[in-house]
Amino acid sequence: MARAIFHFTRDLRLEDHAGLAQAASRGEVIPVLVIDPGLTARLRRSPRRAAYYCDAVRALDGALRAREAQLIVRRGNAATILRGLARATGATSVFWSASFDALGARADRDVQAGLEEAGLSATAVQDAPAVPPEETSAQREADGDGYRSFTAYLQAWRARSPQPLATQPQLATPEIASEGLPIAGEFGSNVETLGELDENAVRAQLEGFLESPVLQYGLARNVPSAGPTSRLSAHLSFGLISARTVVAAVRERADDPFLLAEERISLGLFERSLAQRDFFLQLAHFYDTIEEAPLQEKMRRFVFAKTHAALDAWRSGRTGYPLVDAGMRQLRATGWMHPRLRAIAASFLCFDLGVDWRVGRDEWDRYLIEDDPALASGNWQWIAGVGADLAAYPRIYNPIKQARRFDPTGAYVRTWISELAARPDYAILDPGAAERTGQIELPLFGDSAYPAPVVDHELAAREFLERYKKEVAGLIA
Repeated sequence: MARAIFHFTRDLRLEDHAGLAQAASRGEVIPVLVIDPGLTARLRRSPRRAAYYCDAVRALDGALRAREAQLIVRRGNAATILRGLARATGATSVFWSASFDALGARADRDVQAGLEEAGLSATAVQDAPAVPPEETSAQREADGDGYRSFTAYLQAWRARSPQPLATQPQLATPEIASEGLPIAGEFGSNVETLGELDENAVRAQLEGFLESPVLQYGLARNVPSAGPTSRLSAHLSFGLISARTVVAAVRERADDPFLLAEERISLGLFERSLAQRDFFLQLAHFYDTIEEAPLQEKMRRFVFAKTHAALDAWRSGRTGYPLVDAGMRQLRATGWMHPRLRAIAASFLCFDLGVDWRVGRDEWDRYLIEDDPALASGNWQWIAGVGADLAAYPRIYNPIKQARRFDPTGAYVRTWISELAARPDYAILDPGAAERTGQIELPLFGDSAYPAPVVDHELAAREFLERYKKEVAGLIA
């Protein structure tokens, strides 16, 4: 019987798997995982990411063993190793899931070229988005590929009906020795494990979220203390669940005739967030310079600073703006940050401090568990006003007004900033209120007292907008 190798990358599951389904169409499937230098470098950037990856690989190996198969693990150059395994096993084709970030896509092309030179069929399958970029692009009436407007993209995306794929491959069991499964320590991580991770547990997490919490998503996505969001970002980035599965489940939940109007709105907003994920993936697919160059041509000569006297304060969560600092501390402590806080903290870096969005993106890459470079660049460009967001001016978030609106009791801030836990609400919502009203705050924490604001937000925002107006007008002229 013919054989095909499937090389697992960021797709560590067996169900609803486009690449695995295509490999199965060629014959018996040999499961392979190659830890190459590129993957090693990314895992070394974030200790929690490394631990997550190792937990997920261990779960994948267990799922394969339950089907009387084995994950063949190798370390080194992917093309060289896959060629050798193909010769040893008699496989004539190799499949893997396509990367959407520029570095990963370049590596895909190199692997494909190396395999084809050896006479093998080599295919990178688009599995990460719920709707592949070509499917939405085919609906465009304008010339060119891909959408730069999210509003137009969303209409095309919602017209598609992604469905989970039936994946029951016949797995080969060649007598090939495997290297040991990866452990976090080999990537320099001191986080040994984040717990048991497998696709069944992730599906159960999705089902639990869709049962009830998603119906309050419209509030929870903005108010950190209002309830949970899906927390699927890391699972989607490493492929423990497919985006198709999630979208199909959300749409099935929306068919419930007993839903209230506001509950339908929440489901629609959650589906919109999944569409935005696909939107940024298709941008990276069609515009492969987006990770380093602004999508908007007029912004490619606009100068952001590379550093700022308060940059380290932003990094460590000590800017004097509690909502910004709470978000940054949550990120450093857990490897995840609430979605509303991501926008506020990123806005503060880009506009209050005037620091380049790439500096922020790379800083967060050191702590985030999720591993989606294409999404990171798309989201950071959106916030910085240099990407797909077509607003006339950058959206600058006022951290004090945001706190009053989305953390009015200070519940989120108190969770992450111990120095402020015992303070009254006014001292949390507006760090300068005590000084303006003449009230005295005792330094109960000595040298670790909460800092004064590192910049005046109103002044910094005005100065940035004035420079933006002048420079952009000059660039366009």
